[in-house]
Amino acid sequence: MLKIAFQMDPIGAVNVNADSTFDIALEAYSRGHEIWVYEPRDMAMEDGKVRARASRVSAMQRVQGEHAVLEPSVVLDLATLDVIFLRQDPPFDMAYITSTHMLEALQPGVLVVNDPAEVRNAPEKLFVTRFEGLMPPTLISSSLADIRAFFEAHGRDIVVKPLFGNGGAGVFRIRESAENLASLLELFAQVSREPLMAQAFVPDVKNGDKRVILVDGEPAGAINRVPAEGEVRANMHVGGKAVKSDLSPRDLEICRIIGPELKARGLVFVGIDVIGDYLTEINVTSPTGIQELRRFSGIDVSKMLVDWVEAKRGGAGR
Repeated sequence: MLKIAFQMDPIGAVNVNADSTFDIALEAYSRGHEIWVYEPRDMAMEDGKVRARASRVSAMQRVQGEHAVLEPSVVLDLATLDVIFLRQDPPFDMAYITSTHMLEALQPGVLVVNDPAEVRNAPEKLFVTRFEGLMPPTLISSSLADIRAFFEAHGRDIVVKPLFGNGGAGVFRIRESAENLASLLELFAQVSREPLMAQAFVPDVKNGDKRVILVDGEPAGAINRVPAEGEVRANMHVGGKAVKSDLSPRDLEICRIIGPELKARGLVFVGIDVIGDYLTEINVTSPTGIQELRRFSGIDVSKMLVDWVEAKRGGAGR
């Protein structure tokens, strides 16, 4: 039996039929492992020791509202754990980065999935730029002049998005006229100081934004997310619909290129986004899509992940 914690957003608010973190935790619980949950805000570090006010899960089931019975919270020395799943949702801000530093202090005694230092070093939109030729034409800049020039150079049709956003929030398509671009940049500047990412618009997005899930550098399967009518964003948070999909030869080619790097970095559970022939994001913080993939194809990523953890820690459940 392993002692496994999930650093996550409040478990009481999850959708048991969609949430990937809950699905992994339920798989681990069903095997007899000891499950704990806590939120990043409950962490503390004192004299190099990392603790969290955490709750042990005494019962789990796939029944909404009755899905997790928690024991009263206690101060837990995180060094006593075998495994921690780093699973809180972005934004990837300084609070997120601070939690990765705290988790890093627990290694190598505690296995953290995904490796916190590598999560910190692989921001999801920036990390893609390391792999030449896989992404659409892309600019990262805060300069209005740069973005205007990029707009003109790429058919006056681009997508602008925050560098550290998630779930499709703040994604805009700019086409034909850039008359509102200055106002848009001013709006972004009020929210954050980070540069923006601009990409040439990929028309294939109308056919979907494919989520490919990799486990330890190997492709497990894919689902397609089709935008709602009148939307450019395919994220399920904003109305995108998940549909069955297979891994195309191009998907497999992309996985062959990036897979060894993911494995070497300890990025065990990764979701990449592919539009047409282009890789647009490498999601390493809190990728989703596990339950949809199992419903469409029978592929059980939660089982793969718990198998991997048990093999690494030598602690098979009952």
